[in-house]
Amino acid sequence: MAYENILLAKEGRVATITINRPDKMNALNHQTLTELGHALDDVAQDDAVGALVITGSGDKAFVAGADISELLEVAGNDQGAAELAGFGQSVFRKLDQLGKPSVAMINGFALGGGCELALACTLRTASNKARLGLPEVSLGIIPGYGGSQRLARIAGPGVAREWILTGDMFGAEDAQRMGVINRVFAPEELAEGTQKLVQSMLSKGPIALRFGMEAVLRGWDMDQEQGEVMETEYFGKAALTQDMREGMAAFLEKRKANFTGK
Repeated sequence: MAYENILLAKEGRVATITINRPDKMNALNHQTLTELGHALDDVAQDDAVGALVITGSGDKAFVAGADISELLEVAGNDQGAAELAGFGQSVFRKLDQLGKPSVAMINGFALGGGCELALACTLRTASNKARLGLPEVSLGIIPGYGGSQRLARIAGPGVAREWILTGDMFGAEDAQRMGVINRVFAPEELAEGTQKLVQSMLSKGPIALRFGMEAVLRGWDMDQEQGEVMETEYFGKAALTQDMREGMAAFLEKRKANFTGK
């Protein structure tokens, strides 16, 4: 489809989706979410793409939140509000199902739906000037795009309760200490630092990356013993791949592995 509110670029094995509504602080409206969903499908189906970076246009905002005008339309309509939230969740869930690592490159404000988009990515990098938060309680609502669930799983229920119940904004370095952000960079180093992180992952076996992500995702809802059983299944599947034999041979021969995803 033709995109109006996002940009999709591919360079080498890295795809980049940029939320491109700088005049609206890259706020997520229905059209933007629809375009994002189509772009995620494109990335998932493109075998030449090994990883995804999501960022926002300009230097002020990653995504400053959901479009308030659309939220107002469902005030007093519980079914409409639930459908709106469910649609956003269905789009963000595509990141869980991508089968490839995704990195939210947070270059400014990541609030509300923008923070939830970042939480849906595999990893998160941020400018040291970025600010994150889930301020929905200030509007009389709660996160609706999966934020309450993902934040609790990523950083623990204590952090999730603080973010959700206060609606406060947190700096990137504080968010890193809480386990929400993986790496923080100076603004001028953010793009390069993020690319180095992405290239580090791309140098590893793509099947192992997918299995590792799936093991963590599925393990969220399991107890330790169940999770370990599931982990052994993935370990066994990995042992059947050519990539495992190549990885082991490269290690013993002290050379760089040439993974093929088979």
